[in-house]
Amino acid sequence: MNNSEPLTNRSPETFTGLRLAEPAKTAAGITAVVSSFRHILGGTNFWRGNKALLKLNQKDGFDCPSCAWPDPDGARSLVAEYCESGAKAVADEVMTSHTASPVLFQRYSVAELSGKSEYWLGQQGRLTHPMIRRPGGTHYEKISWADAFQFIGQSLNGLASPNEAVFYTSGRTSNEAAFLYQLFVRAYGTNNLPDCSNMCHESTTEAMTETLGLGKASVKLDDFEKAEVIVIMGQNPGTNAPRMLTALEAGKRNGAKIIAINPLIETGLLAFRNPQGVHDLLTGGTDLSDLYLQLRTNTDMQLLKALMKLLLDAEAERPGEVLDQEFIAQKTTGFSTLKDDLARYSLDDLSAQCGVSLDQLRAAADLLARHKRIIFCWAMGLTQHKNAVQGIRDIVNVLLLKGSIGIPGAGACPVRGHSNVQGDRTMGIYEKPKPAFLDQLKEVFGFEPPREPGFSTVEAVQAMHSGQARVFFGLGGNFASAVSDTDFTAEALRRCELTVQVSTKLNRSHLVTGKTALILPCLGRSDEDHQASGEQFVTMENTTGVVHQSNGALKPPSEHLLSEPAILAGLAKATLGANTPVVWDELVGNYDRIRDLIEKTLQGFENYNERVRQPGGFYLPNATRQGQFGTPDKKAKFTINEPDVWQLAEGEFLLMTVRSHDQFNTTVYGLNDRYRGVFNERRVLFMNAADIQAAGLQAYQVVDLHSHYPDASGVPQRRTARRFIVVPYNIPTRCLAAYFPETNPLIPIDQYAERSQTPISKSVRVTVAGLRTAEGQAEVAQVILE
Repeated sequence: MNNSEPLTNRSPETFTGLRLAEPAKTAAGITAVVSSFRHILGGTNFWRGNKALLKLNQKDGFDCPSCAWPDPDGARSLVAEYCESGAKAVADEVMTSHTASPVLFQRYSVAELSGKSEYWLGQQGRLTHPMIRRPGGTHYEKISWADAFQFIGQSLNGLASPNEAVFYTSGRTSNEAAFLYQLFVRAYGTNNLPDCSNMCHESTTEAMTETLGLGKASVKLDDFEKAEVIVIMGQNPGTNAPRMLTALEAGKRNGAKIIAINPLIETGLLAFRNPQGVHDLLTGGTDLSDLYLQLRTNTDMQLLKALMKLLLDAEAERPGEVLDQEFIAQKTTGFSTLKDDLARYSLDDLSAQCGVSLDQLRAAADLLARHKRIIFCWAMGLTQHKNAVQGIRDIVNVLLLKGSIGIPGAGACPVRGHSNVQGDRTMGIYEKPKPAFLDQLKEVFGFEPPREPGFSTVEAVQAMHSGQARVFFGLGGNFASAVSDTDFTAEALRRCELTVQVSTKLNRSHLVTGKTALILPCLGRSDEDHQASGEQFVTMENTTGVVHQSNGALKPPSEHLLSEPAILAGLAKATLGANTPVVWDELVGNYDRIRDLIEKTLQGFENYNERVRQPGGFYLPNATRQGQFGTPDKKAKFTINEPDVWQLAEGEFLLMTVRSHDQFNTTVYGLNDRYRGVFNERRVLFMNAADIQAAGLQAYQVVDLHSHYPDASGVPQRRTARRFIVVPYNIPTRCLAAYFPETNPLIPIDQYAERSQTPISKSVRVTVAGLRTAEGQAEVAQVILE
C-alpha cells in the first residue's frame, strides 16, 4: 500500500469474526490472572516472564509501563503488585519470540508494513537496531548510532530557526530522560516541547491550576481508605487503571459509598473480585457502586449543577450542617456569585438534559450532603470535550462547597494515564514554561533559555502541515495514531524534512514519515541499564506525586539498544557541539549526576539521590493537600461555568471514543474487550437498540461514520471512519461509542477543548451510514452470539 495514501482508507474489507457475549458483571478475579499469564507466556519463556512479573511495581523492581496508579506506601508491595493491564504491558515489552530486526525491514517495504494493523505491527516484537529510511527509499535500512546522531544534528543545525523543530514526549519517559531532553531542547533554542498531556489531562491542569493553584491530585492512596464518599466520573478503572479497584475495595470495606457517573455501564464500576483475596474468590467479590448515574454524553456539567443546587437547598433547610461555611468564608472566593448563578437553572431542565432522574440526583446529593470526606476521581471521559475545563472546574466547585479539600479522605483525584506523564511535566516538558523555571535554568546552567511559548500538540501538527516546522523528533509514543484528524496529521508528518522516533516497538508512526525517517531503538522499562559507573536506575512520579525508583531487571533483547538518556546525550553532542551547558557523557555515565542537576533546578527535590533510594521514594510538596492554595490570592476559587445544551440534528449522534480491555492508549495487545462482551474484533459501534431501529439500520449491519465539521471558511467537510459493525448496547439514546484510535479521522485538528486544546474525542458529532451489498441488500457482518 502506498505510504502517501490517506490513512482512513486503511480499514478492512473483511472482519476477523466478531463474537459477542453478555457484558461481565465482576472485574478481575481468576479470569484476569489467567489472562495475565497467557499474555506473558505467549511471548517469552516462563522464567523470563515470571521474573518480570515478580519485579513489576516492586520497591526494588521496575515501574509499570502503563498507568500511573500509585503503589502502597511502605517498604514492600504485595507479592503481585500488578494488574491484568500491567501484565499485558510487560508482556508486550519483554516479548522474545519475535524481534523487529533489520531482517523484518528487508522483508517488508514501508508500503507493505503500512497495510498492516496496529496489532500486527506490535506483535513483531522489540526493535533491535537504528534504522533509516532515505529519501525515495522503499525500505528502512540499518544505520550506525554515530551516523544517526550526526545526521540529526546536521539537520537541526541546518534549519533557519530552532523553532522549525518539534520535540514531542510520551508519558513513558523517565524523569532523568525528560530533564535531559528539555535541557537539550532549550539549549538548542526552542520551547517546542508538546507532550501526550496535551491530548489527555491538559484540561485538568488548566482547571485545577486556576482554581486550586496546582494541577495535580490532592489525595494520597490511603485517603481512599478514609473516604466516606467516592465519586468516579468519566473513568473506566477496570480496564484503564485496574489497581485502582483495590483502593475502591478498601474504601468500600471501611464504609465508603461509591457513586459512578458514566454513559456506559462499566464492569469495573460494578463489582471487583480481588485475585489476591481469598474472601473475594470464595464469596464472589465486592460490590462497588452504591449509585450508578448513567448520564448522556457530555452532560456532566448539568449533573454537577443539579447536585450543587440540591446541596444549597439542603443547606437552606439545615443551616451549617451541609456546606462548610467556615472553609468557604476563610479559604475561598466567589461563593456568592456561584450561588446566584446556580439560581438560573431549573432542576427539571438539568435532569432532562443529562438523562438522570430527579430521584437519582437527590440520592446522590443526599450522600454528599451527609458526608464531608469526599473524593472525586475522573479521567478522559471529562477531559476530552470542548467544555472540559469548565466541567472540571465544576467538580472543584462541589469539593469547595463541602470543604472537601486538604483533609484526610477527601480531595481531587485526576487519574493519570501514562506512567510518568506527570513526572515529565514536573521535569519541564511543557511548551509554556513558567518564567521562574526558565530563570532557574539560566542560573544553574549559564545560558539564556528561550522565553517565547512553543507549540502544543495541535499547534505542532498545524506548523508541520503549513511548513512552519520541518523536523519532528518523538521521544516515545505513537504520534501518528494518537493525534486526532488522522489524515491531516499524517500529511503534516510527511511534509517534514526529517522525522525521528525513539521507540521500543514498531508502530504506525514509523510508517508515516518525512522525506528522511529514523527509528532509534531504546531500552524499555524492564531492561537492565548498564552505563560507565555500573547499573543504573531511573525515577518516576505517580498520580499522587510520589517520586520513586524503577530498576530494570531483564537482559535487553539486543546489544544495540541505548537508554533514552544515552540517546539524548548523543543527540545533544552532535547538535550543540561546544555550545553545551553540561558534559553529557558524565551525566549518562552516572544518572545520580542527572538527579543532582534536577535537585539544583526544581523545588521539592532536595536530597534527591538519598530520598529516592528510600523504599517507596518520597512525596513532592503539595500545598492543596495541606489545605493551602497556590493561587495569586492564596484562596481557592469558585467559578462560573456554562454547560452546552446539545441540539442534535435529525440523524446526528454524539460519539465517545473508548479503549478496549486489550489496549493501552494506542498499543493494542489483542482483539478482545472481555468486560463489554466483545471478542475478536475492534471495528464495532456501540448503539442503543432504539436508535438502530429509528435510523433504519439492523443489528450487526456494517456502517461508515461521518463527521461534518466546517473548515476555516465555514464550509462543512465530511470526514469518514470506514466499516464498523453496529452492536446493540446499553448506552443512552443519541449517544454512540467506538474504539480509539480507529475513530480519530472524524475529529478535525482544530476541534478541541477551550484553553487546553485537548481533542474532543468524547463528544464528536457524527452521522451513521449503513452500507449495502452489490445486490442492494444491507451488508450485515457474520456474528457469533454466545
